[in-house]
Amino acid sequence: MVYGFRGLGRFSAVSSSQEFDAHRLRLDVISIFPEYLDPLRHALLGKAIEDGILEVGVHDLRKWATGGHKAVDDTPYGGGPGMVMKPEVWGPALDDIAAGHVVGDELESASPHLKSARHDEIEGVEKRAYEVEAAGDKELPLLLVPTPAGKPFTQTDAQGWSNERHIVFACGRYEGIDQRVIDDAAKRYRVREVSIGDYVLIGGEVAVLVIAEAVVRLIPGVLGNRRSHEEDSFSDGLLEGPSYTKPRSWRGLDVPEVLFSGNHAKVDRWRRDQALLRTQAVRPELIDETQLDAADRKVLGLD
Repeated sequence: MVYGFRGLGRFSAVSSSQEFDAHRLRLDVISIFPEYLDPLRHALLGKAIEDGILEVGVHDLRKWATGGHKAVDDTPYGGGPGMVMKPEVWGPALDDIAAGHVVGDELESASPHLKSARHDEIEGVEKRAYEVEAAGDKELPLLLVPTPAGKPFTQTDAQGWSNERHIVFACGRYEGIDQRVIDDAAKRYRVREVSIGDYVLIGGEVAVLVIAEAVVRLIPGVLGNRRSHEEDSFSDGLLEGPSYTKPRSWRGLDVPEVLFSGNHAKVDRWRRDQALLRTQAVRPELIDETQLDAADRKVLGLD
């Protein structure tokens, strides 16, 4: 198929009793624009698919629609602009995926990746997972519904969800999905309505791309070095400081001398200071939520 999907016909995606590899994640995405999810097979996510760490199934919601026009929406009760996505379509779609009986398309990696050993494997870097989300029945798949009315998506969410075995995304459009679909889905899923920011998109597909990439990159073995994500912005409550590489001098701008000192303690302190100063300038509200020691407070001018 033109978008790089591999049709599997009848496919049992996940059942509550199915055994999983220790670090394998299954994503199922339901959308009326399945081609929108093509980026999920590129770059590191594509390599994760190749390596068997990630499976992605994309489902066209219209397969569950009935009638000649395959309508998935209708006018809202109570009046108002726009259309609302119908429960008679979404309900069966979520039922089938929860039960593991779906006709879906599996994403394949966009292009083969090199099979040479990575530096984390050569250096024996430990592949360490984050803590698992405690609340809810872990036997149930996690249903994420992107919506501007949802709880803000955070790095903490990404860390917890990187331990999941099965995540299902419901991509709404128009004025959203009939609320009864979300309420009813709680019988078969752990449901989370999530927002990626204080703005409104045309549909949930872009939010899925954001959340999926944020989550998958944290699965042990996806990134080459666990420090690549352990030192991310927000991982310690702060924004990440600036980064530099060769050449040492470029267009009259020099790399800070401390980075050539060979003194790891001084470098770590400098990076901490830069993270503090950037956070204070760009996201000062995060400083109030961060544990600061005496050195931190001095850098920020709080003493």
